[in-house]
Amino acid sequence: MRITKWSHACVRIEHDGRVLVIDPGAWSEPRALAGADAVLVTHEHTDHVDVLRLAGLGVPVFAPHDARLPGLAPLPVTGVAPGERFTAAGFAVTALGGRHAAIHGGQPDCANLGYLVEGTLYHPGDSLHPPGQPVDTLLVPAQASWLKLTEAIEFARAVDPRRAFPIHDAQLNDRGLASVNGWFAETLGDRYRYLAPGETA
Repeated sequence: MRITKWSHACVRIEHDGRVLVIDPGAWSEPRALAGADAVLVTHEHTDHVDVLRLAGLGVPVFAPHDARLPGLAPLPVTGVAPGERFTAAGFAVTALGGRHAAIHGGQPDCANLGYLVEGTLYHPGDSLHPPGQPVDTLLVPAQASWLKLTEAIEFARAVDPRRAFPIHDAQLNDRGLASVNGWFAETLGDRYRYLAPGETA
């Protein structure tokens, strides 16, 4: 599988001419969706889903069954439950988790699914829900209002992937990004690699 990281939490997965995009939010580049065959949405926050952009795309969208996504009604949106297995753009996908990580002071959370693609790549969305099995590639959240860096590092260590790429990093300036990359690299060694927006692995 070819993986291209776009801004923030958006990732494009390609294999044998098929294109699956995860979390194309308002902060990601529109070209991430060029030629997409299907889209996975982890949860309803705008940094993970740009409803207007998807409404004009016209491809199947998979999202948590109780996500609030007004404006997507004309699209073939498939509601997904935790533990459900399905096929999107020809890729085998398993939905994991169920809820967004707690943010602050008991504020209400929302539905959040992590997606395990082809049993090898895991995108957790806005949570640190473990995949429950070994994975080759982990997309690890790097910074968020709901996240401490030590939690992200321990999550990556516990999952113990062959390789890890950071996501959820659009609010970091260059100094912050250098610091986060340094800590992940110190812990994971050469298994960790930062991908700039548009870079492919």
